[in-house]
Order: sequence, then C-alpha cells, then structure tokens
Amino acid sequence: MSVKVAIMGATGAVGAELLSLLAERNFPIGSLRLLASKRSAGSSLAFRGESIKVEELTHNSFEGMDLVLASAGGSISAEFAPSAVKAGAVVVENTSKFRMTEGVPLVVPEINAHRIKDHRGIIANPNCSTIIMALPVFPLHQAFGVKRVHACTYQAASGAGARAMDELKLETAAVLEGRDFQPTVIPFPYAFNVFPHNAPWLPDLGYNEEELKMVKETAKIFETESVKVHATCVRVPVLRAHSEAINVEFEREVSVAEAMDVLRSAPGVQILEDPSANRWPMPLDASGKDPVLVGRMRKDKSQANTLDFWVVGDQIRKGAALNAVQIAELLFA
Repeated sequence: MSVKVAIMGATGAVGAELLSLLAERNFPIGSLRLLASKRSAGSSLAFRGESIKVEELTHNSFEGMDLVLASAGGSISAEFAPSAVKAGAVVVENTSKFRMTEGVPLVVPEINAHRIKDHRGIIANPNCSTIIMALPVFPLHQAFGVKRVHACTYQAASGAGARAMDELKLETAAVLEGRDFQPTVIPFPYAFNVFPHNAPWLPDLGYNEEELKMVKETAKIFETESVKVHATCVRVPVLRAHSEAINVEFEREVSVAEAMDVLRSAPGVQILEDPSANRWPMPLDASGKDPVLVGRMRKDKSQANTLDFWVVGDQIRKGAALNAVQIAELLFA
C-alpha cells in the first residue's frame, strides 16, 4: 500500500522525530506533505535524501491525503483536524485535544491496538507520561491484577517541545557563566532546578492537568475504572526522556521474580539493570531508543502486595512520534 501522508507541525521536535521514524521504519509513503505555521512555511526539511518544502497549514492542506500525523498543539488540532477528516484522511493526533472525546480511540498499540478500528477519522495518542507508565503496568495488570498505581514523574524539557529544550541549554550556559537569563518558554528557572509540572493547576481537584491526564487516560486505555491511579508530575532539567518512580499494589502477593519474568517478555519494555554495579535506567540510556526501560524493582516493605520500580522512556519517541507511527502502521497494514 502507498500512503499519502501529511505531517501537521512538521518543524517541531515531534515532527522531526516523525520524519526520522517514517524513514527508519520504511513506512510506505506515496507522497509526503509537510505543514507548519506561516512563519515556518517556505523552509525545507530533508527526507530520504530529498529536500521537501514546508507548506503553510490551511484548511485546504489535506486534499488527497490518506493520513495526517498531527503534533502542532491542541488549539491547532481543534481547528484543523476536522478539515482533515472531512477531506477523507485519518488523523493520528498527538495533543490532548481529543484524547477523552467519546468515540475517539486512545491507543497504545502494545496494549489496545484492537481499538484502532473503532475510529471515526481521529485516533488519539496518549500523554507521554501515561504511555511510559502504561507499557510496564498493563502486562503486570493482565498477569496479576493491579489495584492501585502511584507514579511520580521526572519529566524532561522535551515534553514542552524543541523551544524548551533549546531554552534549557541556553539557561544552563547562562547560569554557569554567571549571566542573567529571562526564560520565555518555561515559566520558572529551569537549569539546576526542579518544580511541580507547569501544567495548569486545578484547585478544585488538587491536581494539575498533567497529573489528571495520567489518571483519566489510563482508565480509558485499560478499559477499566478498577485500577486507581495517583500521580505527582515534576519537571527536571533533563533534555530528553522522562523517568518515573512507580508504586503498584496488586490484588495478591507478587514476587519480584514473577513480575520481572512478565516484563522480560512484555512488548515495548526492556529490563536494564546491573545491581552489582548499582546501575539502573537513566534518561541518557533511553534517549533515541524505542523501548521503555525498567529496573530497580523491589518489595514495598510499607504495604502488602506492593512492588516499586523505576522506568525511563524517550518522550519524543515512544511517548509521542513512535507511538503515532506504530498506530499508522497498523491502520494501513
């Protein structure tokens, strides 16, 4: 099959990763249209040895397209995704805009690929932190029954896009050189600092939006309300790849050996650890890699039937672009 593809938000960090993955995975592209804001239109991006000009995104950009990979921001998707669907394309949407919309599948292919066929023109990519948590937790839930998940995230600048990554580099250099720096992307001092995720605060619930995404999206992906999720989301001054400390309570006693045996064969998951060297997954290990890395699993001695472990995943790759391309591969298989 030859697929006519458009990338909406082609000049961003996820857009660049989409281009790389489409080439790397030999996706069957018949034609490729790169779409971005008026400011970026006219620039060119390389793909499979060719230089492709970036076009301004308009409501007429989708004529003749089969697939739109969208990563241009929620308000942009809200405005333009319906036009893509009207033109006959399927939109794999990477923002939070349609994730909880009734009738829009929210898909992690390793978990609920069967939901892809339920689409009505739009398929949603989950939040990056949700994906990174869900990949190891779901096979454990299938094997042993999970009652509750408590996740603390350590989220990289990549989650806020290419401009945030660039700003972290510039701010770090400024701090080291003793210069003043005024951030414009992240609202707080970021270099050598950590802070609760800068997503909007929801005072009536006591969560910020990033934390609530993990709660709601997990229930939709797992197709059950029985797995209770609590999250604390934190920004850390890391360029790329999110880390998470995950505490899981099961319906029965589960040994570390049993859980690790399940994860060794779980799709999209890789064990990485060397306890004798006190070596566990780090963001640098996951950056540019497909699997979510797992290590440091141990018994929670404070509570029965509970294990604690550490995971790291590339937010731009599996947390965004790779998940979208995997959906597209199944959609046009």
